[in-house]
Amino acid sequence: MLNEPTLDKLKELRLGAFADAWLAQQADPDSASLGFDERLGLLVDAEWSARHNKRLARNLREAKLKFPNACIEDVDFPPRRQLDKTVVRQLATCKWIENHQSIVITGATGVGKTYLACALAQHAIRKNYRAAYRRLSRLFDELALARADGSYVRLLAQLARTDVLVLDDWGMTPIREAERRDLNEIMEDRWGNRSTIVTSQIPVAKWHDHIGDPTTADAVCDRILNNAQRIVLKGPSRRKQEDGDDT
Repeated sequence: MLNEPTLDKLKELRLGAFADAWLAQQADPDSASLGFDERLGLLVDAEWSARHNKRLARNLREAKLKFPNACIEDVDFPPRRQLDKTVVRQLATCKWIENHQSIVITGATGVGKTYLACALAQHAIRKNYRAAYRRLSRLFDELALARADGSYVRLLAQLARTDVLVLDDWGMTPIREAERRDLNEIMEDRWGNRSTIVTSQIPVAKWHDHIGDPTTADAVCDRILNNAQRIVLKGPSRRKQEDGDDT
């Protein structure tokens, strides 16, 4: 059998992993004992796995998570942290994403809010959802630049399509009028359509005052908090732990 033309066609079809697995089968004497369907299944599995891994790597890269290696399996549950293991296990099912719900993580600086948010986003990516991480202050800068160069609508559409949007460090700086409008636009697009993770040192009860304008505050808080799972982390700063662990 002439292999070269077949290999060329597989490469033209961008079935590189399939082709490599086929060559590996031919070089393995044990493969001769397998039936056609079994050998074909192994080739298809090889191609599927290669594409899945490439897509996963691309989505992780595009998410720009602050902690790209954060994962739910590494989250710990010391009593003083008051993080419920049952809640995290339930979130790991990703039903909250299917139901377009949000997660609000609050607590003092250094208690691991960002790590937990990134772990949840990374887990979502592993479940074939797309995620994105933004520090809220830098997102406002990004939106201001987009407004100036004419890409504002495109950026809003990009954010609206993201399955899980992590908004980190909510309330770290005073919010201006244009930023209130931006925040309202983002949450309006996401309400009932996508999921959002918000982290903040500010207790939820003070969000309304932080936003400032009562009308906008009502709209934003309602869209974030109405169907949100709230997690309040306790305990001392985890940045003081050995090697800067922030899990």
